[in-house]
Amino acid sequence: MAFNNRNRNLLSLVHHTERDLHYLLDLSRDLKRAKYSGLDRPVLTGKNIALIFEKASTRTRCAFEVAAHDEGAHVTYIDPTSSQIGHKESMKDTARVLGRMYDAIEYRGASQKTVEELAEYAGVPVFNGLTDEFHPTQMLADVLTMTEHCSKPLTDISFAFVGDGRNNVANSLLLVAAKLGMDVRIGAPPELWPNDDHVSLCEEFAAASGAHITVTDNPFKAVSGVDFIYTDVWVSMGEPVETWSERIEHLLPFQVNKELIAASANPRVKFMHCLPALHNCETEVGAKIAAQYPHLSNGIEVTDDVFESAANIAFEQAENRMHTIKAVLVSALS
Repeated sequence: MAFNNRNRNLLSLVHHTERDLHYLLDLSRDLKRAKYSGLDRPVLTGKNIALIFEKASTRTRCAFEVAAHDEGAHVTYIDPTSSQIGHKESMKDTARVLGRMYDAIEYRGASQKTVEELAEYAGVPVFNGLTDEFHPTQMLADVLTMTEHCSKPLTDISFAFVGDGRNNVANSLLLVAAKLGMDVRIGAPPELWPNDDHVSLCEEFAAASGAHITVTDNPFKAVSGVDFIYTDVWVSMGEPVETWSERIEHLLPFQVNKELIAASANPRVKFMHCLPALHNCETEVGAKIAAQYPHLSNGIEVTDDVFESAANIAFEQAENRMHTIKAVLVSALS
């Protein structure tokens, strides 16, 4: 399929069409197969990419770095302590500096407004590695992973996100499903439902694509008959620890455990998570929560028995971050 995606920003997926998304998914598959077969060849030799990280990262940073290196590009990692961003220099000025030195910029931080300001002033493609509102590179990896584990056409695939329905992952899942004509359900307590304006926007896209959108406070209704059950941590980066008590009270009925998996009534149902996952108390955060809430020692948003089961495909999602990010870089810069 002939397609020109050169110099294209990836900010939220709002402005990407269904055709745009299918192109990136197809290219991701091609690049993944090329890497596995040893037939890959670098097409970004001589390109330089700035990686701005105002929030800590494992998957996003590693995926961008490996994807860029595989294609022959060089990267510069910029963390909050290694630049003047926000301290002596505005993001607008930073964009105008980096845009003269780099061929593209990745940004991972809090504000969607910031990544859009970067795109406005940099003069080179800008890629959103995560903001509080959206997580577009994660969505490409998630949909690619779904297609690898379900033989149905995308328009016949159904999945449920259960947990905090207001966060960037839930927002982005609604958006990508609406664009691609999928059946998406959000299971969350009403006080944690997605923003009405965002749901309305996604319903407009769904009307054109044939997607089905459901927002419900019944976790069992959300997962009934789905192909995939997806969750995320209950408290996002930057939120105070004090938030945990109220969040646990609201979200405990939406924990992904064996009962919720069984409620899908699908023996082939798969579990998805963008990671990191609090599925036991072997981390500093997990141990702290388990000490305060002993009934959660076997996992917070997902129980350990589900996470360690054959249903879990979260690590394949993590790998696919690299392949889909590679597609974003190649399509914009090659």
